Amino acid sequence: MMKVAGNERAMKQVASLQSPAGNQTSAAQAMLAAMAIIGVTDNAVPLMAETLGLGQFYLLRTLVALPILWGMSKMGFGGMMPRRFGAVTLRALLVATSMVFYFSAVALMPIAQALAGLFTSPIIIVVVSVLFMRLRIGMVRIAAVIGGFIGVLFVLQPDVTAFDWMILLPVAGGFFYALGSIVTGTMCKEESTVSMLFIYLLAQGLIGALLLVGVEIWPLPVEQGADGFVTRGWIWPVWEMSHLILLQGFAAVAGVFLITKAYQLGEASFVAVFEYSVLLVGPAIAWAVYGQVLNFWQMLGIALIVLAGSTLALRSAKGA
Repeated sequence: MMKVAGNERAMKQVASLQSPAGNQTSAAQAMLAAMAIIGVTDNAVPLMAETLGLGQFYLLRTLVALPILWGMSKMGFGGMMPRRFGAVTLRALLVATSMVFYFSAVALMPIAQALAGLFTSPIIIVVVSVLFMRLRIGMVRIAAVIGGFIGVLFVLQPDVTAFDWMILLPVAGGFFYALGSIVTGTMCKEESTVSMLFIYLLAQGLIGALLLVGVEIWPLPVEQGADGFVTRGWIWPVWEMSHLILLQGFAAVAGVFLITKAYQLGEASFVAVFEYSVLLVGPAIAWAVYGQVLNFWQMLGIALIVLAGSTLALRSAKGA
């Protein structure tokens, strides 16, 4: 999500605070299109997880996306080399790590729960900023953080009598995504989207290759189907799912480009609200394709997460 795909939430830092109405509409449309792409492609992950392993998924996704990004660079969308290589590399490693946890969660649990965990990132950004960056916030944002946390608990529904550590996978994704967003906003403001995405894809491919090497050197039991997604090594051939691999590569580039374009066109606090549409699109597609049904408390939790995230975005613009 946010994904992925590399969702570039910290581009809010450089968005214009005053935008014409026409630009605001275009920005909303770009964000909604990005969330639709992410909602569809992330729902394809469980299908791929039936056969592929996480390392191979990550590596193939990178190999498909890089030529697309190279073409965009040649068309004038931005250079591929960053100005501050160290900062961009740190950001890339944090975001790529967050997606390891997120895609693992998507493969192993309902997508609504995976997205809810990932969307803890705005809450974590505020908490980290208060604790370590001396940000002062008012009661409204404090209430939003508490409400968002309660919403996450409603969606994840942890069993206190038999705690399952798996529910922490998407939350770990949200944590690393939040750190990546902070680095983007504080250290990568002058970088082009293409250069940040290029280094991110390299980091993603490197992590995928390391995961493949790791399971070869230290093989672990591989369960059947999606349950073996994390520990499965390289498999071949993969022609029967080549269309899904191409789809993932396209989404890795198109989704991030549209998200960034949305924040460039519109006011950040306005655009951020539409980012939460993936919490509706993703579960809706999962219901239609996989029959994943949300109960009342999970739907209430999603509503609380959307309300909390929207409140944090709007209040951040006012500095209150």
